[in-house]
Amino acid sequence: MNRLKGISMIIGGATLWGATGPMMEWLGSEAHMSASFMLSVRLIIAGILMLIMQKMSHQSIMRPWKSKNWSAQLIVFSLIGLFGLQYSFVKTIEVSNAIVATLLQFLAPIFVIIFISLAHKKWPPIAQVIGIIGTLLGLFLLLTNGSLQSLVVSSEALVWGVVLGFTYAFYTLYPTRLMKEFGVLTIVAWATLLSGIYAALGSRVWQSDEWHLLLEPKIVFMMVGLIILGSAAYVLFLGSMTYITPVETSVLSSFEPLAAMVISIVWLNATLFTWQIVGMILMIVFVVYLSVGGKKTTEK
Repeated sequence: MNRLKGISMIIGGATLWGATGPMMEWLGSEAHMSASFMLSVRLIIAGILMLIMQKMSHQSIMRPWKSKNWSAQLIVFSLIGLFGLQYSFVKTIEVSNAIVATLLQFLAPIFVIIFISLAHKKWPPIAQVIGIIGTLLGLFLLLTNGSLQSLVVSSEALVWGVVLGFTYAFYTLYPTRLMKEFGVLTIVAWATLLSGIYAALGSRVWQSDEWHLLLEPKIVFMMVGLIILGSAAYVLFLGSMTYITPVETSVLSSFEPLAAMVISIVWLNATLFTWQIVGMILMIVFVVYLSVGGKKTTEK
């Protein structure tokens, strides 16, 4: 039952996160909002709201700051994990598009597998290897329609994509002890707020000439949606690791491009071709296979 709960959480979180990609792309291309301004406003508001909710539920939100060791870990996670993931994701979208960013984000399982294999000094289970290969093959077909010619990635996008993959892997692996000690919501809330502060300080957001954008109802609606969906995605994604392994979490998050693709078709009038449909089917089949194989491995 706990395993099923973890799988449901990561699929839900990945779907919500996938929905934010096209929204960020729209804000950047249509509203001409910079990555730093977008992150500063969204993350600071989201972090404050989550902390208020935690306080209203009588949680001791200041506990992580009462120990130098824990507070240092929280700062590292917020800087490299959450802020690094957010900023590199938005920058990749900025120099390419949401689909390319989603594809490059899936370099993360490679980093996760390398780290865990080195830590345990052994090869990963064959079920995970097959699941990862099959899922990434499906992802390739989904995002390229079976042809490398249909995916044009600039060198800048590739660099940001590698950074994105690394920070996504770090985001997956690093906060496990923090979450067990203080709870997922408290850690996500503080990391979100700190990430927004980093973005604000780095860009001197108070001097920005983009504040007038928040006077437009459509942009405000989009920002509110990002705050809600993004915050829920964080909590579901990190919470899932209580019940399933980090490698499975990374690969099951393959549902993210499915969500991004559907939204792109409905909202941005993207076209879904034959090989993309094949890719979607492959992804679903191998995600199920990964889950079954992972369960057998856990039972062993």
